[in-house]
Amino acid sequence: MVTASNLWVLRRPVESAQYTSLAFGNRCRDAGVRPSTGSVGDAYDNAMCESFFATLECELLDRNRFRSHSEARMAVFSFIEGFYNPTRRHSALGYLSPIEYERLHHELT
Repeated sequence: MVTASNLWVLRRPVESAQYTSLAFGNRCRDAGVRPSTGSVGDAYDNAMCESFFATLECELLDRNRFRSHSEARMAVFSFIEGFYNPTRRHSALGYLSPIEYERLHHELT
């Protein structure tokens, strides 16, 4: 039985200590990406990510049991592409869905 606690695909790929490491900073620079400039342990740096994972856990993972990792991966994909991005409204986007927000942004530019 696959549950949220042993589903390895949902673990965060980078732990907070790695965000401030020199190697991580160098990789970001080499890739042309500017890393977060917040202070160590600053909750505002990853608030949106934490909110997403809390929603995923509460609305999908806690309510379902998966027979395999493949089934869990498909459920996560369906949740994101079938509900979270196209229809779920976000307060950070003025209570628009991400797709509505993107469409409005492109219409204005």
